[in-house]
Amino acid sequence: MSTWWDRYVNPPTGPQSSRQHLTRKVVRRIHWARTEGIGRVVEEDRLDPRPRLRAAIRKRRWRRSHPLPPGSAVPVYVVGLQRSGTNMLMRGLDEAPETEVRNENDRALFHRFRIRSIDVLRATVLASKQQFVFVKPICDSQLLDTFLDLEGLAPGRGVWVYREPDSRARSEVSKFGPANLLALRDIAAGRGETRWQGERLPEESVRLIRSFDLDTMTPFTAAVLFWAIRNRLYFELGFDRREDVLLVSYDAFAADPSTEMQRLCRFVGVTYRPELDEHVDRRVSHGTQPLDIDPRVRALATEVHARLEAAREAQDRRTAAGSAHSPSERSAP
Repeated sequence: MSTWWDRYVNPPTGPQSSRQHLTRKVVRRIHWARTEGIGRVVEEDRLDPRPRLRAAIRKRRWRRSHPLPPGSAVPVYVVGLQRSGTNMLMRGLDEAPETEVRNENDRALFHRFRIRSIDVLRATVLASKQQFVFVKPICDSQLLDTFLDLEGLAPGRGVWVYREPDSRARSEVSKFGPANLLALRDIAAGRGETRWQGERLPEESVRLIRSFDLDTMTPFTAAVLFWAIRNRLYFELGFDRREDVLLVSYDAFAADPSTEMQRLCRFVGVTYRPELDEHVDRRVSHGTQPLDIDPRVRALATEVHARLEAAREAQDRRTAAGSAHSPSERSAP
């Protein structure tokens, strides 16, 4: 590859003009088509208009038969970390006729993958005529509490998605190269507030990042370290103490799509239908050879993953206990 090609395939190192941003998007999609296959790019970016058209027709019919008062749509924010299965969830949820799905490529709501403003977000949700508005602000995951506490909207829900760190790191490096490593270097250099990756990071996390030799760190070690730092925010920002935030494991979802989609639908209030998960190939992502990474990073990632798994299991136990004691679930005397 030429130097020009590499410059646009790899992550940017500074601010970009609109023209540079567009050029990068085009070049990277050509690169992904060459390395991953055109079919994979078409599926992941939902470039085939036929499924979207069918979904739009179903949603229009639903609106006609279920007129809702203005401002009653429930916002649901799907957050976490890139390459963790959020596209898979959003694609399935878009099959439900009562939902409106807003991904990061929605220019009305997002600018370069970030929410344009709180006012734009509020206006988007208030204007919806669907029962639920699913928004995927991955780069704004650290602002989940701000979104959930917005005044003037129906009480919302948050869905924090995570994936086993090695599988996510492989996917991240394959798709985005050294992006996580470059972000960590900026955070260590004190430029974290200029990047979404560094927003609201506790000082302890910044010190931890600075304790590593980032000049010699491999992209895979950096991807796993970034995974740990990013997912620790779920606990550090108090999302684990909120009843309106659900943890969703990509690995559990891929292993048993129907059970996990029903779990998600119960939490949000969406009616479950088999077509919501029929696009997911049932598979187990564990069992591959572990990445050769820094032992300190391995220990940190293992600890964070175990903590996420325990928190998700605790959520299920609380849900089961609540169902057992709710009047609708009690057996007749």
